[in-house]
Amino acid sequence: QVQLVESGGGLVQTGGSLRLSCAASGSIFSINYMRWYRQAPGKQRELVAYITRGGSTNYADSVKGRFTISRDNAKSTVDLQMNSLNPEDTAIYYCNIEAVVLTSSERQYWGQGTQVTVSS
Repeated sequence: QVQLVESGGGLVQTGGSLRLSCAASGSIFSINYMRWYRQAPGKQRELVAYITRGGSTNYADSVKGRFTISRDNAKSTVDLQMNSLNPEDTAIYYCNIEAVVLTSSERQYWGQGTQVTVSS
């Protein structure tokens, strides 16, 4: 059993910054990938960034150079620092992890999402 809680969303103006956080809890044995997705109105959900347990990262081209993903393995948290925001970044941001729990093989788990709105 895994629970994911996102926080940090809000309303900012173009050029502003937000820091999203996701905390994982439950009977977790290990976490491999930790990811941030986003979904804007009328668009498909897209992968924004991911980070592996060893710290390897990957970013969507649209956010490269502006967003930074990080994780704290001891706390089972993953953050997304979002700088130089523009209206195209407006979306609901979801935390996603691949984890092994004590009673299951590796599965993916989703948070409830946090709204990010960037005004022009």
